[in-house]
Amino acid sequence: MLKEIVISIQAYFKAHEFIQKHKLWKWILIPGILYAVLFGVSMYFFSQSATAVIEYLSTETGLQSWINKLQDSWIGFLFTMGGVILWLVLMLLYFSLFKYIWLIIGSPVFSFLSEKTASIIEGKTFDFQLKQYLSDVVRGVRVAARNTLWQTVYIISIILLSLFPFIGWASPMIAIALECYYYGFSMLDYSFERQKMSVEKSIDFIGRHKGLAIGNGIVFYLLHCIIFVGWVVAPAYAVIAATISMHQIEKKQVL
Repeated sequence: MLKEIVISIQAYFKAHEFIQKHKLWKWILIPGILYAVLFGVSMYFFSQSATAVIEYLSTETGLQSWINKLQDSWIGFLFTMGGVILWLVLMLLYFSLFKYIWLIIGSPVFSFLSEKTASIIEGKTFDFQLKQYLSDVVRGVRVAARNTLWQTVYIISIILLSLFPFIGWASPMIAIALECYYYGFSMLDYSFERQKMSVEKSIDFIGRHKGLAIGNGIVFYLLHCIIFVGWVVAPAYAVIAATISMHQIEKKQVL
């Protein structure tokens, strides 16, 4: 799995060179700027609502007043850490939902970018068929919706875990790992579409090559640490990197 994670991470650097060489910036910047603006606005309101949820729970349950009465710094520390962890997990849940909404809206662009990348790499032209293209877009939406459902179920379980001291402190890392896996899955699925692979076979393939999905998702999330510029390039780079990494795996006959 580690080798596949490395392949996926290296694919982002190759994606950057690929975009520059083949002048694909217009397909990166236009949807990317829209994504960055929506992401920035959404994260601001998400952070406000996450804070409000935690404050509401603390006040309504009487937890905050109970902690104040105890005047125990150790217990206060534990509950403060618990509040921070819960806030982080809620933010990850919000980001996950935002991300999948964007995947559904941007599915036509991502499908095109994946096909364009494969066309250039393989040196052949894929005949454009509107019916097939629409079918691929619908499939992308289906996979995004499926991943949203499963990831939400897992995240809710992680939110419950985050309420427990010590054990719950690992919950943000578990949530991030799940985020990386499911996002990478969605990016790789555009290549599976082109190969006419069924959703069931796609799930089976990803189950056997989790590293490809996790590695793709890791860099996608790290790019969000670069304010605005990273937000702009993250979605398109992810789908192009996924296509490149799949091409490498196919060349090595790992399939």
